[in-house]
Amino acid sequence: MRIGIIGAGHIGGNLARRLTAAGYDVSIANSRGPESLVDVASKTGARPVWAKDAAREKDLVIVTIPEKDVKELPKDLFASAKADTVVVDTGNYYPKRDGKIASIEDGTTESRWVSEQLGRPVVKAFNTIYAHNIVDRPRPKGDDKRLALPVAGDDTRAKQVVMKVIDEIGFDSVDAGGLDDSWRQQPGTPVYGAELDANGVKRALSEAHHERPKEFRA
Repeated sequence: MRIGIIGAGHIGGNLARRLTAAGYDVSIANSRGPESLVDVASKTGARPVWAKDAAREKDLVIVTIPEKDVKELPKDLFASAKADTVVVDTGNYYPKRDGKIASIEDGTTESRWVSEQLGRPVVKAFNTIYAHNIVDRPRPKGDDKRLALPVAGDDTRAKQVVMKVIDEIGFDSVDAGGLDDSWRQQPGTPVYGAELDANGVKRALSEAHHERPKEFRA
């Protein structure tokens, strides 16, 4: 599987490390260009590329950038992507960082908004885990200390692809429903930042309240 990562921050860099260790062909891009990613490439084994090349002919593309920067991505980012390329959004909306995004404030789920900006369906995943746990907490399948991650999206096949990758890098996953259900894993919900097994994630998702907490509103 060929994977592209757009965003080389803590989440993007640590995912690159785990994915290359699992044997995937990984490319990584940021807003400054490949020459700024020499250190990231040496630490992760991922190949530094331009953003459009991170999406070109990939099986999976992970977008892991601040919400406010999604609109700044090239409008033709996915012009050379395959029709069935799976796109993952790891982002979270933080008004103090991102400014006010009116449609999210009005109730559109964060990843639905990202999907609208990208013009592609997305799967929401990796947004609830602390970056350091991506490299510190992988466990073999069946280990009772294995963490689980919620995965939301409208396309069953796409979710299955993402859940398989999550399993192969050392975590369990829980189907969290469609993209419009992904508010259950947004900031301020019980599952957000929690270190839980699959049963714990299911319980946390069921206990979520739809109203966005004040600290995560503009």
